[in-house]
Formats: sequence, C-alpha cells, structure tokens
Amino acid sequence: MDASPSPAAAPGPHGHPPVPVFPPAPVPRSAVRRLATPLGVMAAVVAAFGYVGAVDPNQPGHYPVCPLLRFTGLYCPGCGGLRSAHAVAHGDIAAALGSNALAVVGYAIFAVVWVVWIVRASRGLPLRINLPPVYWWGIGAVLLIFAVVRNLPFGSMLAP
Repeated sequence: MDASPSPAAAPGPHGHPPVPVFPPAPVPRSAVRRLATPLGVMAAVVAAFGYVGAVDPNQPGHYPVCPLLRFTGLYCPGCGGLRSAHAVAHGDIAAALGSNALAVVGYAIFAVVWVVWIVRASRGLPLRINLPPVYWWGIGAVLLIFAVVRNLPFGSMLAP
C-alpha cells in the first residue's frame, strides 16, 4: 500500500490547505420566475379561447375542416372541439357538451392541473405528473372508444 498522501490532501499553493470543491448551491428562483411559465401558458389558453370565442367556428370558412372528416366522413375525437371551446367561451356548457363532451372534460382536467401547477410553482416545487403507463393506455383507450362510439348510430348523441 502506498503511504503517499492523496492529491486532494496535498497542500495547495503557498503551503495552505486545499480549498474543497463543491458544486454551487442552487440559486433560489424568484416568485416571478417560478410563476412565469404557468402564467404564460394560461395567457396563451385565454388568448386561444378569446380568439375562438370571437371568431365563430359554426360559420364556415373561419377554420380548416378536420382532415379525417373531410376524407372519410368519420368524426375524430377532436371534431367539434372548436365549437365546444366557442360555447365554453360564451358560458354555454350544454352546447359545449353537445359539440364535444370529451373536450369539455379535457378543459376541466387542464384547469385542475393548472391550479396544482401554479400552487406548486408558488412554493418552488416542480410540477410532476408521474402516471403509470396503465393510465396513459387508459386515456388512449377512452379516446379510441369515444371516436368509435360517436360514429355509430347508437352514439350519435356524441357526434358534433
């Protein structure tokens, strides 16, 4: 075994003990920086809903037609989403549910996640959505079932 001192224990310049090297301590972010991203996302959502609320998707020519609907005649899970957003922007939840019920559920889920995000950001904590894969598969299954059922005769109440 070698009895020589390790390089970390070797004296520094001018015979002084070496200065330990540690990673820098994290700099606490200000409240403005922590809240900037969730507030920016909400500003974009409010702007999008404001635009869709002002420019009626029920009038032809304002928005492109869904490609799946145009080429196959089938409704995708998102068909009616703009009409749903327009109805929500005008406070007509019944019409929004009639246009795309799944989109309305999505708006509610977004609102809950955003509130959790803003609370965690204000406390300096990151937003973590750690769902097991079975939940993501479940979400995909719900979207697929919704898309199929709204195109069947007995599911016509889900069609936009």
